[in-house]
Amino acid sequence: MNLYIKQHIFTWGDKFSIYDEAGVERYYVEGEIFTWGKKLHLYDLTGNELAFIEQEVLTFLPKYHISRNGTHIAEVVKEFTFFKHEYTVNGLGWQVHGDFWDHEYEITDGSRTIAAVSKEWMTWGDAYEIRFGSGVDEVAALAVVLVIDACIEAERK
Repeated sequence: MNLYIKQHIFTWGDKFSIYDEAGVERYYVEGEIFTWGKKLHLYDLTGNELAFIEQEVLTFLPKYHISRNGTHIAEVVKEFTFFKHEYTVNGLGWQVHGDFWDHEYEITDGSRTIAAVSKEWMTWGDAYEIRFGSGVDEVAALAVVLVIDACIEAERK
């Protein structure tokens, strides 16, 4: 299954819609404004929160926590490297590798691809295609992609 993230432009805070291959909206994301650190909520279309992402502030390298139903499931940490970007997803055993500036990267568990992300060019706002491996926790993988997007956005500013 492939999903597509489309960032809303001209809005206060972060807002994303997530569509399936047929163009049907499956999820949406809203960020909190006026907070210390980034906070994002991933919802289904009935308004149920599926994941909460919170940036840990005052850390040397970016660090985000992902929770589901109030339970911490993962911590995404940007690794200290000189020549390339790498992220580790503690709690899920995933690693993230690739070309983050061009938004071409993969989330793996060491032996298989969890998700592959590609930026769609020539669009208003950011848009990404996410290709999931079979049997993958789609919500957890989406949350990790949202964290990577937040890190890239912070580095641009």
